[in-house]
Amino acid sequence: MGSGSTGLQDKPRGAVRRQVEQLLREIAKFGAVGGAGLLINLLVFNLVRNVTGLQVVRASVIATIVAIVFNYIGFRYFTYRDRDKSGRTRELTLFLLFSAAGLVIENGVLYVATYGFGWDSPLQSNIFKFLGIGLGTLFRFWSYRSWVFRAMPAGEAVAGAESILEQAERRRHDGQRVNR
Repeated sequence: MGSGSTGLQDKPRGAVRRQVEQLLREIAKFGAVGGAGLLINLLVFNLVRNVTGLQVVRASVIATIVAIVFNYIGFRYFTYRDRDKSGRTRELTLFLLFSAAGLVIENGVLYVATYGFGWDSPLQSNIFKFLGIGLGTLFRFWSYRSWVFRAMPAGEAVAGAESILEQAERRRHDGQRVNR
């Protein structure tokens, strides 16, 4: 056996389990916001396409932008509400940058299907819009998690948790004095 470490082998089983559970909760929250964003994206896409008569990709870009705004609010205040909030300008700039890259991925798939292969019936457009959203979502999950909504530094997280525990202990202690 080698002396190298994978990191997971060095951690107690409970710590690894907590990390996996935390990741699963994060994925579930990301999926809830993303699912709502998906519905908004598809509804706006079909509404704009049918009401305005805009070209398919233009209607899709408008829908994607509406969904990006919705998703930022959902991610910041639901999925990643416990993450570092100190650099909002940086966070929003990176969010918009990675969202724009996701927009290109999402609408690039639709563009190739529509103009490269001539697949532009409403059903085909929705299928390739959905496929593009899926590929864009994989990229966005990785980038938002890694670069935009970064985890709070461990020192700050520990200090915050200790502060909450101290407040709870004071309240419990004060409550015992009142009840005597």
